[in-house]
Amino acid sequence: MSDAATAPVSPSAARSAVVAAAIELFAKQGFDQTSVEQIARAAGVSRSTFFRQFGGKEDVVFADHELLLDQLRAYLATPHENPWVAVCEASVRVFTHFTKDAELARRRYSVVRQVPALRDREIVTVFRYERLFDEYLRQALPGLDPLDAVGFSALVTAVHNHVLRRLLRGPRRVPVAELRRALDDVLRRFGVHPDGVESAPDDMAIAVFPRRMPIAEVARRLKSELG
Repeated sequence: MSDAATAPVSPSAARSAVVAAAIELFAKQGFDQTSVEQIARAAGVSRSTFFRQFGGKEDVVFADHELLLDQLRAYLATPHENPWVAVCEASVRVFTHFTKDAELARRRYSVVRQVPALRDREIVTVFRYERLFDEYLRQALPGLDPLDAVGFSALVTAVHNHVLRRLLRGPRRVPVAELRRALDDVLRRFGVHPDGVESAPDDMAIAVFPRRMPIAEVARRLKSELG
């Protein structure tokens, strides 16, 4: 027998197997009609193991988001030359995660759409991403107007969800490049694209910065240029 056949399953792989088994059962027989015992049996784990990994059935549905939020906190805690771009890259990381198994993501989306309690939790989960981006920008750019922080965070989150729903609602493949193009537009709308923006009639001349660029970003760029 090969080493690959005898190698132990990693904790993350085992956890993913439980999530996949649960989503498949929810899709086939309904969320309320599926018991923890059925999920554990389908995933090949004990009931106690299930509860050690997840707090309940709802937690299985949103397990990926908990993992992703932890990963994004760690990513945003590292230094970034451009905080605005870092937020967009965080959004791309989330999108990329769900494209790796689009069929599972679609089944999960279908389950959530059918259960009011899950839809409510999804709304809260989306807000957690938005709040994470908002808090990061305020910390990374001291003096940033809170309206600019929350506005940018909300727009990135909304654009991300719009593109992600294209993937979840149909069978077609949605490349990450589609999201990157949309996020480039977000950066330009706020005047913070690293490649600069085209001039507009209402631009205010502060060096070469457009009127719509947040003051905190102007200060950050001037500080960077002046060393």
